[in-house]
Amino acid sequence: MTAVRRHGLFLTVAIWLLLLLAGLVVDEWVLALLATYFAYGIFAMGLSLIWGQAGVLSFGQAIFFGAGAYSFALVTLGMLPWLGDSIAMGFLLALAVPTLLSGLVAWVTFAGRGLSGAHFAIVTLCAAAVAETAVTRADFLGGYNGLFGVPPMMIGGEMLEVSAQYFIMLLVALGVFAVLSLIIRSPYGTLLQAIREDENRVAHLGYDTRWLKSVAFIIAGALSGLAGALFAMQFGFVSPSLVGFALSTQVLIWVAVGGRSVLMAAFLGALIVPGAENTLSNILGDIWLLLIGALFVLAVVASRNGVLGALLRLPDPARFGRNAGSETQKG
Repeated sequence: MTAVRRHGLFLTVAIWLLLLLAGLVVDEWVLALLATYFAYGIFAMGLSLIWGQAGVLSFGQAIFFGAGAYSFALVTLGMLPWLGDSIAMGFLLALAVPTLLSGLVAWVTFAGRGLSGAHFAIVTLCAAAVAETAVTRADFLGGYNGLFGVPPMMIGGEMLEVSAQYFIMLLVALGVFAVLSLIIRSPYGTLLQAIREDENRVAHLGYDTRWLKSVAFIIAGALSGLAGALFAMQFGFVSPSLVGFALSTQVLIWVAVGGRSVLMAAFLGALIVPGAENTLSNILGDIWLLLIGALFVLAVVASRNGVLGALLRLPDPARFGRNAGSETQKG
């Protein structure tokens, strides 16, 4: 098992290096597409934290993704004049609003009602449907048409080249991966995994599982907002579809197919599945939906770790080895 997980570490490093190399050799159209998928990857890694680690299945993560996208658009389009129109302020609001929204949802569901499992999933599903309807009917947010003209990445008033945008998006994705890896491999991350396996036992040991899940949910919400802002910057527009149930379901498919309990697998799922969707839709028309659905069912039924989870699982934290060794010596 140790050798297998060391292999996962090698593959993870190799994939990041390949993505770095791609920015030097791949044509601009592909780079622009990959840069957009990196936003999806950040979105997927946030979901991996709460679903893959804590076992919290949310059908409403697009609420926070869309909130980040709309917040960024409103600021950078100058629709909130008291905040200015800088990109920095746009990102700040794109982090603040989803963080507050996810904190509110966590307070109402985890702390207030103690919801979990299917009950929590149903509540978030309904919340996503309500949020999309509300945004669609909000004239200030552009209604059905959304908001256009969101500014791209710029320095000194000049739009960055596609390759520069690609490397920036890659760097942000790598930073998110590194931070989440540290969280998952910390004692707090171990508690999240314990909650996933048996929440009642963790609660009986004296831990406040509602608070632990709430923190993870808020982190995931903030990352979803960041991903939404990056997506808006890449695409130049936002629409109600970024807030609703459809995108929430899509990210679940990406994470499940890649491997929900392994960050790198979830990230790659968000790159591979949308890429496959684009390719298959061009070749097969509407039939591609059946193939993607079959892939999702197969991945979920065959393995909880998805297609890539077992290959990309990292070695356990060093403290596990030390603890195991000390127990052996005591015995």
